Parts: sequence; C-alpha cells; structure tokens
Amino acid sequence: MRFLVGMKNLMVGVFGLACLSAIAQGFPDKPIQYTVPFPAGGESDIVARLQQDALRRLTGKEMVILNKGGAGGGLAWSQLNNLPADGYNVVSVNLPHIVLQPLEGQVQYKTADIKPVYFYTYTPDALIVSADSPYKTLQDLVRAAKEKPDAVTIGGTGTNSANHLAAARLNEMTGIKTTYVPFKGSGDLNPMLLGNHISAMMSYTTAAFQLKDKVRVLAIAMPQRHPRLPGVPTFKELGIDWVDGAYRGVAIPKNTPADVQRKLSDLFAQINREPEFMQKMAAGGFELVDVPLSGVDAFMAERSKGYLVVAKAMGLIK
Repeated sequence: MRFLVGMKNLMVGVFGLACLSAIAQGFPDKPIQYTVPFPAGGESDIVARLQQDALRRLTGKEMVILNKGGAGGGLAWSQLNNLPADGYNVVSVNLPHIVLQPLEGQVQYKTADIKPVYFYTYTPDALIVSADSPYKTLQDLVRAAKEKPDAVTIGGTGTNSANHLAAARLNEMTGIKTTYVPFKGSGDLNPMLLGNHISAMMSYTTAAFQLKDKVRVLAIAMPQRHPRLPGVPTFKELGIDWVDGAYRGVAIPKNTPADVQRKLSDLFAQINREPEFMQKMAAGGFELVDVPLSGVDAFMAERSKGYLVVAKAMGLIK
C-alpha cells in the first residue's frame, strides 16, 4: 500500500509543479475522448465524470465520455491499441481486472497489451448485505456457508474482476464455499441485493455510501476502520489478513509517443489534486492514489503478485 497517498500529501505532493507542465504546454488543446469499458452508473463511470468536470475547471477543455460495455471490460481493452495514439484517446482500466481477465483466455488482449499511464483511485473491498438480511455479522454469513456449502450467493460486478477476486479470497480465507453471481454493473447488482435475490454482494465502501441505510456492511478490507463507517469492522479485526480493493487508472495505445504519455500522466495527476475533485471523491468514498507514469510498472508488478496467488484458487492458473 505504499502507493496510497493521503489527502494532505496530494495537495502538496512533489509532483504538483511538474503536473502543471502539461497544461502550461497547451495540452490538451481539443477534447479528450475517454472510454469507460462499463455501463453508466458504476464506480469507473462516476470517477470519469468527476474528472470531466475537473478538467473543464482546470483547462476549459472538454472530456467526451464514451461508455462502451462488453465482455466485462474486455471489448474496450481489446480495441485500445486500435485507437489513434495522439494522447486524445484514453481508456479507463481496472486492477485486478486487466491482470485476471486474460488468464481465462476468453478476451482478445493480454495484460502486456495495456499501457497505463496513471492510477488515480482505490476503492476498498466491502462485503455487504441488505438491511433486512438475517446475517448481522461476517461470522453469521460464514456459519451459514459452512452449514450449506454453495447455498450462500455473493453477487459482484463481472467475472475475473475485483469483486470476483474478493469473493474467491473470502472463500479461501474463511474455508467456506459460496456461489459467485456476476452482474454487468452496479446498476444491475444493487437492486438484486436490495430485493434479496442474492445473499450478499462483494462491492466497495463506495456502495455503502450510495445505498446508506438500505444495506449493512459486514466487513471492509482496509488497514483501519473507515472514519465514515465507524461501526464496521475491518477483515483484519476479524482475524482475516485482507487489505485490498479495486484500483482504477487510465491507459493509452502502446505506440503513443513518450512525451505524450508523460503529458497525459501529468494531466491526470493534476486532476487528482484539483480541490473540488478531491472533495467530491472523498464524499463518494473513493480513496485517492498517486501512481504516475514513472511508477506504473513497479506498481503493476507488485499488485500482480498478490492477484496471481488468488488466481490459483479461482482455477485461472495451475
């Protein structure tokens, strides 16, 4: 987690002045097309629209958001390198999705085909049930799953995604067997939980803030309790060594010139430090991270190690 950066550090980070260079050099001078590989309304889409507003405040320029769902994000990611490599075509990417998805062999891209230039946010894993669920605690859910293996259903967004990985991790770390039920996006997942069509959902702290008193959060994958969820225990408190979630960033075609890669990385870093953007991200439950182009390769390598361990339990690798 050494890449996590606190709010105050983001305001005075060492990259602050460097990030102004992209704007100072007149970039961007036309609209940026920003492809979100999921339907509208999910976390990736919410962040993109906050970034859109921040870019407008910073530069007066537009960011055109294109929601292009399909294959759990795989459609847009497989077409990434067909886009013009001019710095004006970017695609949002998710970890662990772009590491796990190619392992299954059902998509037309490999992790190495994706060129992230900046990672900007992290949403901690959260195990959530409806407010009227019989499961009052994580222990209640674990007990039920042990009594009836596979009977407890846990919904999540996509397969081989952060939610899928987290559900597999829950099984592995507690010795239970649950049934994972994938949905296209949060817009489909949340109503199924609230209607008690699934036992629980593996989502993020952001969902807890969106759904409020309609749900009960059983545990979150953070080092300490979230200040806005003081009554919710961490997995670590409950004896499960689990601190993780979904990381989101922006990627570009691999053949984009190096100087353009740096400009884009600097630009998104500047967006991450824009005060109103920061306030809205915090209000939505998003944790900001600051992984610029120079740190992306090391960050990807570090995160991938942990993902591949769980991928074995998921049957994606031997």
